[in-house]
Amino acid sequence: MKLFFTFFLALASGYIFSQNLKVPVDTVYTTTNSIKIKGQSVDYKAMTGFQPVWNDDGEVTASLYYTYYKRTNDSKGNKRPLIISFNGGPGSASVWMHIAYTGPKILNIDDEGYPIQPYGVKTNPNSILDVADIVFVNPVNTGYSRKIKLKNGEYEDDKTFFGINADVKYLASWINTFVTRNNRWESPKYIIGESYGGTRVMGLALELQNNQWMYLNGVVMVSPADYKVLRVGGPVSSSLNLPYFTATAWYHKMLPAELQNKDLLDILPEAEDFAVNELIPAIAKGGFISENERKAIAKKMSYYSGLSEKVILQQNLDVPNRFFWKELLRDETGQTVGRLDSRYLGIDKVETGDAPDYSAELTSWLHSFTPAINYYIQNELGFKTDLKYNVFGNVGNWDRSNDNVRDNLRQAMAQNPYLKVLTQSGYYDGATTYFQAKYSQWQIDPSGKLKDRMYFKGYRSGHMMYLRNEDLIKANDDLREFIINSSANGKAAKY
Repeated sequence: MKLFFTFFLALASGYIFSQNLKVPVDTVYTTTNSIKIKGQSVDYKAMTGFQPVWNDDGEVTASLYYTYYKRTNDSKGNKRPLIISFNGGPGSASVWMHIAYTGPKILNIDDEGYPIQPYGVKTNPNSILDVADIVFVNPVNTGYSRKIKLKNGEYEDDKTFFGINADVKYLASWINTFVTRNNRWESPKYIIGESYGGTRVMGLALELQNNQWMYLNGVVMVSPADYKVLRVGGPVSSSLNLPYFTATAWYHKMLPAELQNKDLLDILPEAEDFAVNELIPAIAKGGFISENERKAIAKKMSYYSGLSEKVILQQNLDVPNRFFWKELLRDETGQTVGRLDSRYLGIDKVETGDAPDYSAELTSWLHSFTPAINYYIQNELGFKTDLKYNVFGNVGNWDRSNDNVRDNLRQAMAQNPYLKVLTQSGYYDGATTYFQAKYSQWQIDPSGKLKDRMYFKGYRSGHMMYLRNEDLIKANDDLREFIINSSANGKAAKY
């Protein structure tokens, strides 16, 4: 009998763990907790789970994994500000800002953002949960979010999800469902997006307003990617990177003493002025620039970048970022500098070449983020699954056509007097540089009539500025101030 019972248990266990892997369609797990933020106790519920996406026929096409933090000891209740948070990629989960920036728990890392073992999370005393509730959303194929098989046994076509406009359309609908289910229509609402998330939230502002009838108080772009200028080539796109070269060279002490002995914020305006007023026109002239002007521009570029005049001339004044990452320290230490955060150093197989072998900063971050998010979801949020958490997921051949998100944001602002915009960027971000972010902000409203509702904040770190503790504090305080300043406070929405 004992032998039979053992055999039965073995069969049962085999059955349990050999079932097909299924994606939950509509479920939520709730835990409660409390933290101290700015000296006050903040009690909150953490709700994590899945909410479906439907097609026009009401059939479930995908299920999105999210985590929702709601403060419970605030008398405003469901009238508190609500922030809907996205990361970028496209194809990146919402892990980055979730457990390193605005959420109630952050990574175990040192004060500059480098990994520390044992991996895990700790309380975030700087979280904005004191002033706003937050929902972190994972688009299809990121985190645990997945497509759901249709009744005909097929999956929805990729084009429904994987493109600038498709992404905006289905996510806006998902947000509407979330706001309705959680009774948050009375809340002042904000959307925040990092990197590609900047493109996403610019598009969402108008989509939510015109097709979901949901008006926002604020749009926040963290290190935004704007594909009207990012990696498109040409005089403007190239020249806008120069101030980032200046910042990185200053950090690594590669500038002439006259600049090196000044503070970073004292020299960046000089580099910005040179980029706009001299470098753009020079590169625009191409091979027809005079030899004297070419040499004069190369000399000034060298002054502001830490690169030699020789290599600048060899690049025809148009220096790619990837070359800068490889070249800056080539003759000093032979190390490369990071793409997303150029404070980080890498070691290539050989010192020759025109681009680094790998991204020093990203490999460092994955050290910390991947173990931490998997531990946190399972052990502290109480959600257990055999699904793989996709820090980066496959989003196919992303459709970037018909990119009108800049004008979408402008139109949303024009139609909604409440709507304000905040951009946050790190000076050492070589992927979506801070000066490109400034330029994008300038281009949103050519008339200049809306510029008083746009704000820019810079930080002495990289793409994820919040990994540096000093900037984590400052960036969260800037968000807090933005939320307070964009509150209606009884004023009517009119010009």
